[in-house]
Amino acid sequence: MLGRRTASALIAGAIVAPARAFAQPIRAQVVFYNAVGPTLTCWHADIGAATLVRQGSVALPALIQYAWQHPAKHVLYVASSNFVPMGQPDGKHHLTAWHIDPATGALTPFGEPVPIRARPINLSVDRSGGWLLTAYNIPSSLTVHRIAPDGSIGDEVKQQAQIDGGIFAHQIRPFPSNAALILVTRGNNAAGGKPEDPGALKVKAFKDGQVSDVASIAPGGGYGFGPRHMDFHPTAPLMFVSVERQNQLQVYRLRGDNLEPQPVYVVTTLTEPGNLRPEQMVGPIHVHPNGRTVYLGNRASGLVEVQGKKVAAGGENTIAAFSIDPATGEPKLVQSTDTRGFHPRTFSIDPSGRMLVVANLTALDVRDGDAIRTRPATLSTFHIDDGGRLSPGQLYDIETNGLTQWWSGFMTL
Repeated sequence: MLGRRTASALIAGAIVAPARAFAQPIRAQVVFYNAVGPTLTCWHADIGAATLVRQGSVALPALIQYAWQHPAKHVLYVASSNFVPMGQPDGKHHLTAWHIDPATGALTPFGEPVPIRARPINLSVDRSGGWLLTAYNIPSSLTVHRIAPDGSIGDEVKQQAQIDGGIFAHQIRPFPSNAALILVTRGNNAAGGKPEDPGALKVKAFKDGQVSDVASIAPGGGYGFGPRHMDFHPTAPLMFVSVERQNQLQVYRLRGDNLEPQPVYVVTTLTEPGNLRPEQMVGPIHVHPNGRTVYLGNRASGLVEVQGKKVAAGGENTIAAFSIDPATGEPKLVQSTDTRGFHPRTFSIDPSGRMLVVANLTALDVRDGDAIRTRPATLSTFHIDDGGRLSPGQLYDIETNGLTQWWSGFMTL
């Protein structure tokens, strides 16, 4: 039976308080973290039951944007910024490192926050564990910081070459070979009399912390192409791209440390592509660890006024599951599952591939017959069966106190 649990007061008293002690020091192999505003919370996960048990929280210098685990050390890197959606940044932006307790997942600061010059929207660590890679949306750019042998964040690497940052970078990842990077740049829709900004997949050579331009993959010149995130297939030379502004999944073949210039497959992520609601967009994307399924988040953010209140305009807030043909890589939509919340900003799959957790962004008023009720932000868990299909697990209400649940992810201890 579908369960629902409450994590009330998750944020109350925590966003301005010092880091709280982690309770119930239970040994765990996999933990899950979620971020609301500047607060990062650890949960122990029971993978078989698809349940979460809250452990404790730490406070970051500013609103959490993204996080990434070191590939070999018990260190978590977090990007934070006081950027407010639809506002302007005013100079408080940081990279921080946190030691992960290998038994419990508890976080402790590891070195001082490293100031950076703009809002960091995404980060990752190269496959050697030697370099911290950060993407910035305004101005669209990237930086590389050294990672010291102990895992602490070192100095920014001054780049010898001028780098094409595209328009509105949204993700940075190393290629499987680690000899190249992909910078996903979304572009922008035409709005307010301003023409469309084209999107692109920017391929960069990468060696010893130095980055140089290789190719700009932009079908149609990047117009009508708004990529947001990507993920590599674990074994095949394929890259799967969520195209935010067009509600598409596109598949690209790798050509060594580059990409073929055109996608080999383009499919809609929606079950009703002919019934497009306001602000219907594609969000995060993850390939299952076994390489047989790829999942994307569909996000409907539009609002309409009802009884003097702004309420959800409807649309698809779902996880779309696509089977991947093992011979060709062709994706086929096999399931579209409601996330039981508003706007799946992020989701994560546990390393065993048996549990998926969606972090729905925020609370929102919705119509319930003639009444209006508030649907809270949630952590929504799902079982993943052997065929990659989802079935609902638990639902945890998350108190956001006017902030947003911006990032989440599983980590291996």
